[in-house]
Formats: sequence, structure tokens, C-alpha cells
Amino acid sequence: MNLLSVLKTIQIIICILIIVLVLVQSKTAGLSSSLKSSFSMYRSLRGVEKVIFVVTVVLGVLLVVNSLSIVILS
Repeated sequence: MNLLSVLKTIQIIICILIIVLVLVQSKTAGLSSSLKSSFSMYRSLRGVEKVIFVVTVVLGVLLVVNSLSIVILS
């Protein structure tokens, strides 16, 4: 396998991971959550929520870098 096909495979894996992480984050974003949030105060991310958020951001940056490297090598 050449480098380009490895980068494309990594691209697909990163995309799937981002999709899963975004879906995990939005589980609490339903209708009942929006009604509850109107009565509650703002709270910061803690624990697992913060880790998932940071990992999502890092994977987003890796996705952009990987995309640029695929374009450069093509």
C-alpha cells in the first residue's frame, strides 16, 4: 500500500470517529433537555463530557491536516 491509500483509510476512520463522538454529545440535546435547560443555569463541561469534547476537537484538526496532506500528495 502506498502512502496515499493509507491517508485515505485514516481519513475514513477519523470521519467515523467524529460522527460517533458528535452523536454521543448530542444524546442530551433532545426536546426534554432543551426545556430543562431553559430553567437551569449554565454549567461547564466536566469529566467525560470534557474529554469527549477535547477529543472531538483534536480529531477535527487531524481531519483538516489529513485532508490537506491528501490534496498535496494527489
